[in-house]
Order: sequence, then structure tokens, then C-alpha cells
Amino acid sequence: MSYVFNRITVKPQLPERIKRLDDISYNLWWSWNTEFLRLFKIIDIDLWEKCKKSPIKFLKQVSQEKIEACTKDEEFLKQYDKIVKNFDGYMNSKATWFNKKYPEKSPNEMIAYFSAEYGLDETVAIYSGGLGILSGDHMKGASDKGIPLVGIGLLYRNGYFDQQINGWGDQECIYKEVDTDLLPIKPVKDKDGNDLIISVKMPLAELNLKVWQIDIGRRKLYLMDSDIESNIEEYRGITKTLYGGDQEMRIQQEIVLGMAGVRLVKALGLEPEVYHMNEGHSSFLLLELIRQTIHEKEVSFNIARDIVTAKTAFTTHTPVPAGNDIFPIELVEKYFDGMWNELGITRDEFMRLGMKPGDDFSSGFNMGILALKIAGRKNGVSKLHGAVSRELFGDVWPEVPANESPIGYVTNGVHICSWVSPAIKELYNEYLKPYWQDDISNDETWNDIYKIPNDKLWSVHQARKAKLLKIVKDSTTSRLRRYNYGYDEIEKITSGLDQNALTIGFARRFATYKRATLIFRDLERITQICNEKNQPVQFIFAGKAHPRDVEGQQLIKYIHELSLKPQFKGKIFILENYNIGMSRYLVAGVDVWLNNPRRPLEASGTSGQKAAANGVINFSVLDGWWAEGYNQKNGWKIGTNSEYQSYDEQDDVDAKSIYDTLQNKIIPIYYDKNEKGYSDKWLEIMKNNIATNAGRYSMSRMLDDYTKDIYIPLMNATKNSYSDLTNVATYNTWKSEIAKAFNDIKISQDKSNSNDITVNAGKIITVKCNIEIPENITIDSIDPQVYYGKITMSGVVDDIQVLPMKLEKEENGIYTFSSKINLKSGGDYGYTFRIIPKHPMLLNQMDLNLIKWITG
Repeated sequence: MSYVFNRITVKPQLPERIKRLDDISYNLWWSWNTEFLRLFKIIDIDLWEKCKKSPIKFLKQVSQEKIEACTKDEEFLKQYDKIVKNFDGYMNSKATWFNKKYPEKSPNEMIAYFSAEYGLDETVAIYSGGLGILSGDHMKGASDKGIPLVGIGLLYRNGYFDQQINGWGDQECIYKEVDTDLLPIKPVKDKDGNDLIISVKMPLAELNLKVWQIDIGRRKLYLMDSDIESNIEEYRGITKTLYGGDQEMRIQQEIVLGMAGVRLVKALGLEPEVYHMNEGHSSFLLLELIRQTIHEKEVSFNIARDIVTAKTAFTTHTPVPAGNDIFPIELVEKYFDGMWNELGITRDEFMRLGMKPGDDFSSGFNMGILALKIAGRKNGVSKLHGAVSRELFGDVWPEVPANESPIGYVTNGVHICSWVSPAIKELYNEYLKPYWQDDISNDETWNDIYKIPNDKLWSVHQARKAKLLKIVKDSTTSRLRRYNYGYDEIEKITSGLDQNALTIGFARRFATYKRATLIFRDLERITQICNEKNQPVQFIFAGKAHPRDVEGQQLIKYIHELSLKPQFKGKIFILENYNIGMSRYLVAGVDVWLNNPRRPLEASGTSGQKAAANGVINFSVLDGWWAEGYNQKNGWKIGTNSEYQSYDEQDDVDAKSIYDTLQNKIIPIYYDKNEKGYSDKWLEIMKNNIATNAGRYSMSRMLDDYTKDIYIPLMNATKNSYSDLTNVATYNTWKSEIAKAFNDIKISQDKSNSNDITVNAGKIITVKCNIEIPENITIDSIDPQVYYGKITMSGVVDDIQVLPMKLEKEENGIYTFSSKINLKSGGDYGYTFRIIPKHPMLLNQMDLNLIKWITG
């Protein structure tokens, strides 16, 4: 006989004395102030572990009796009061970095930050990898620094998948629906107390989106959700799965993120000065902003575009063309049919907004190109990636030398307090200056690392390693038991885990360019390295492959198979379901962080920055951030900066470099242990690593750069120039006139210039050019420049330098400009002259794709 039960959910009532547990639980401030979470351990440690460290879930399930008991526990109340005081002090402080640095800015001058995913905490699974983790850290960092920023994203009911690795090494994807009742998330209400709903047009019907809010310290993140009853069935699943579905679902998600996202900002009553697109997924926001500007200000498309350009920034994370979403023109036409009429342009002009000059419609509509063409500031995410991006997207501006494409860089960083282990943080609290967290990006803050006694640092590190190895053992045991491995067999594998062995970690997305299996290229050498009796080495791998990435999944399978071979049992481990929680243990618990992507395809690689902040030493290809961070004393490099004829050649060279460096440097240093059981040289490198990388590659420094180089300049441009429609109209006319007249500018050598001469190193020479301009432009509209560099053996001018020129005289309509070249070192030099446009409202001189070179 079956029974039918009615369900009643009983929520424990928090006594008045500790009622703040509830509201602090709904603010992800606790995700980087983990002392708050210790309170739940005190209340009921078993339930805390069962709830997988979710405060909301815990408070819904804890017994009333245990809650009441805490009000009589003086030690608990003492800790509780301290945490509440810290939280309130943080939330209410007006003395933030931003307010001190930019006191002239009002709270209404803000940034809207758009990202397809946010990695905030393992209990909020709306992220897949590095892009999301960066976005989550961006929000936390903005909170810490008081930067007036609001986040916009999507609520994925299924989130990203949970990963299982079966007995044959195959990745299995498990999707679990998110229960919003158990998340630190609340629905946003409109002025009448109803759920706030944002609508956007779709081909079959209007799409309605419910809005949710997550508090992240002082900042707010708003997420849109399509899974509501007012939507037709076909559309309810649009925001269900992160990076799921086909191209049609992707364009639907990106319309929601970009276009509905802009409407959400407006519905919230916000008027951002800057819209920041974190990758191209949100680029449709540009079209919605232009549409709104046309209707609200009654201006043309070109003027609206200029206004939008002045308030938008675009960060690209991809080092390859395929990294951007490209939609077939027919699909774009289906979803945007008629929008070109609203914008006052033709269908073809609309489509070409997402295409490179000269491309035909078969190339599709590229979301990255759309952002690059319109956004006022564009950047890559490391110095090398900025250079790669300029070359990759150079033909968006075909007249501009690729290396001068208007794409800058801001090197990524990580939110230090989210990623350093609590024990390491306590060491920093003890030995760094008071309130070091408020001055993380200052190099001087980290000089005190050298005051930490070696014994203490090593002891803390070893404790973190022991915790990690327990997780490795438990995870491996659980996985193998699930697939019917015998107890003895499992014990044989896990008993080899050794806290005193050199432990190397590799954890990241299993994309093929990251070369997860490079270390196994020469099985004989890696077998020798792993099995050296007195100097053992153990490797821990973790990571997910995209469900459609068959090659990436094969890498996981290969490592699984190798880990079960006799020579690698107990030496090679692969963990399943890599997430934020597991990452925290890995970046703090291994000795060496291995990173060997195929250079230059790693845009940044922030996992190594997290490792560095914990004292874990990087061993990496000189790609992404490590190309800047490595200084020969703070870690080790793999390979060189050379270019190779083939991938096979590159893999051979890099693999050999890994083996040689391990056997000749890393392993000998690690095992050069003193009577206390550690290597003084190893501790020296650990400290160098922290001192030189923790602050420099922190989210704090990253946001210093974004604010100084991108946010503030755009805020000022909008406020000082682009808020005045007359100014914008005048500027728009100037752009049209300069474009028409540019080819009529004449530039020639001055007869005083030297050619084919020999001078001594250190000589400063003066060079001049003569310029004639058409009557409809002024001399103030052009910027003459000297373009010079060394001539290589192949006859190419390299190491280009650009020098400004000053006006010397004007006679009969001919303007003479001059500059000085300092020929510091020996060699052959070449120089020439060019002209580019100049205007106070031009955000980047290369944006107009106009350069006039001397031709004689």
C-alpha cells in the first residue's frame, strides 16, 4: 500500500540574539571571510559537512534546539559579535580605495559589468571555468575597493555539469537543477512588490525574464531567469544550461544577456557611465544601447554609436579566432529582423557590424568583431595576449599596422582573500603590516614575507598538503569503489600518497591546447622520474572537458588509464568534478603548479596566480601572466619563446624541457633537505614567489589598472564631451570630413633629411617632413609622427618606435614638422613619416583606420 504525504517545510527560528546569521548568510562576503563559516561548525559540525558548507541550506535544516543552545555559549557569542562588527564595518565604510582615489566621482557614476558566468563559490554553481572565476573575483574585488559596479548575468537552473569519471576513464556529465531556496539569492521586486520582469522580443513570442539578486559584499549581481510560467515551453529553457544547446540557444542566451541586460539596468533605475563586456557573449548590448539612444535622444545612428562607444569597454579572453561566437547571417536575421530599421541603417550595414572589412556574408556575424568595432576601450588579459590579440584582430583595421591595432591589455589577477588558505592568511595577518588586505596591490606590502620563519611557512604548507592528500585519497577511493574495484586494489593505489614526496598539480579545463598529457610524451623518462626511490614525485590532475569536446575527454581517459598502470599506481592521480572548492585545496596543497599550454594560446592562466599567493611554485610555459611574472628566482620556465615548424616539434622541445628541469633543478632543490625536513633553497623560492607575484597579480592590482586606464577615462569622456549632443554632432561631422579628405593630404621628405649615412652610437639626429593639407581640414586635425626601428638581417624594420613631431614653420600652405631620433646603439636603422587623425574626442587614434604614409 502506498501513502500520500502533504509536505510542510519548517524553518528554524533564529533567536533575536543571533538573528544576524541570516542576513550575513545571504551576502557572499562570507566566501572570502571564512571565519563566519566557523560559527556553523560550532553549531552542528556534522550537519555543516552534510550541507556541503552551504549557510542557507544549513539554516533551513539545523535543529531549533542547537540554535537555542548557541545563545548560551559565551565563546560562540564572542565570535559572533566580532564577525557582525567586522561585517557591518565593512559594509558601512565610506573610506574605500575608490572614494579616496577619485573623491570627485559621485555614487551614481557607475559601471555595469556583463559576463556570461560568475564563479563566486562552490555552493553557487553558475560558472564553468576561468572566465567565470575571473568575473566572480572581479565582483569581489570591486566590493573591496569600493568601485561602483553592478554585475549582470544569467541564472542557470542546471548550472554547469557535475563530472564523474567512470571505471574506463570516460567523463560522464550530470546536470542537477539548482534549488534557488538553498542559494544566497533573492528575487528582485518592482515598486508594487511583484517580481521584477524584463521582456525582450523573440521570433515566436515575447520572452519574460525573472530577476534575481546576489549580494557580494558591497556590490550586487543581478541574474535573469527564463524558467517562469508566463513563457512558452520552447523558451523556458533558454537560461537553463551554461554553454549548452546549439547555436540557436546560444544566440538566445546572448540576446538575453546583452539586450535584456541593458533593459534590466534601466528597470533598476541605474544609469551607468560605463558598460563593460567581459568577452563577446554580451556584445548585443551595444545594439540595444544604440537603439535606446536613438529613441531617447532623437539622434542618428552615427551619433548614437559615438555616444555608446564612449561608454563601453570590451575585454577579449580568446587567443584564437574560433574563440568568439560566430552566428550564421540567417540566424541573426531571424532574431533581429527589422531592428536595422529601428537603427536607421540597412540590413547589410547591420550585418557588417559583426564582420571584418572585406568579408562576405558567409563568414557570419562575429560577436567579438561587433565589440571591437564599437567599444571605446578594448583589451586583452595579459601583455602577451594583448600583442596576440592585436595581430589576431588586426584586419578589423586594415590600414593600421597589426601591432598598433587599438587593443591594449590589463593582466588578469585573482582575489587574494578568496584563494589563500585560512592558515596562510593567518600567517599574513601575523607578519605583514596591519590591514594588509587594504593594500594588496602595493609591492611593499609583500616585502615582509621574508620575515616569516621557514619553519612556520613549511609547517603551514605541509598541513595544507596533508589535507589535500586526504581529499585525493577519499576521492579516489570513492570513485574506484563506485566501479567495483576491490579494497586491496584501491589500497595499493592510495597507500602510495606521501606527504613528504614532491607533489605536482595540474588542474584546469581539459582543452587540447592546454596539453594535459604533455608530461607523458616520453613514458620512459616520466616513469624514471616518478619512481626514483629516494626522491619520489607524485602528480595530481583535475579538470573537466566540455561535453562536446571529444579530444579533451580523451585526455582525461588517457590519464586515467596511465594512473592504473603498474609503474604509475600511487604516483599519478586524477580527481573528478573539479570545482572552486577542490581548486582551493589544490592551489594551496601541492608543491609545484604545472602549466604547459601551447604558447601563445594561454590568454592569462589565473590558476597559477592563486598558487603563487599560497607559496606554491609555478613551473610554466612563458605564456599568459607567467611571461610577465617569471624572474628566474621565483619559479621555473618550460621551453623558450621560440616559434616552431610544427606542433610535434614544439611538444618535443617543451616535454624535454619539463624532464630536464625536473631532474636537474626542481627535484634536487626540493630534496636538498636540512635536519628539519625541508630545503632552505625551496623556502627561498617560495618566498620570492609570494613576494613578487601575490600583489602584482592580484585582483586589487587588476582593478587599479581597469579603473585608471578604462573606467575613469570613459567616465570622463562621457561626462565632459559625449553628454553634449552638439559636441557629438560636431565630432561626427569632423570624422566624416577627415575620412573624405585624408587621401588628399600630402607628405614629403624635407631636403635636410639624411639618408644612407653612418653615425656614431649615441648620436641624436633631427628629421623633418613637409605637409600640405586640404582646405576643409585644419592642421590641428592631424598628428605627424616619425616611425622608426632597426633593420634586421632579412631587411625588415623591427622593434618599431613612434615619435611625435612638432610644428617648426608654415610657408605658403606647407607645414614643416620636426623630431629628434636618439640612435643609442649600433646597427642599421630605418625611419619614415606618417600622419594619423587627431581630435580631443577620439578615444584611440587608430579607431578611425586612417593612416597616411610618406610615399616619396
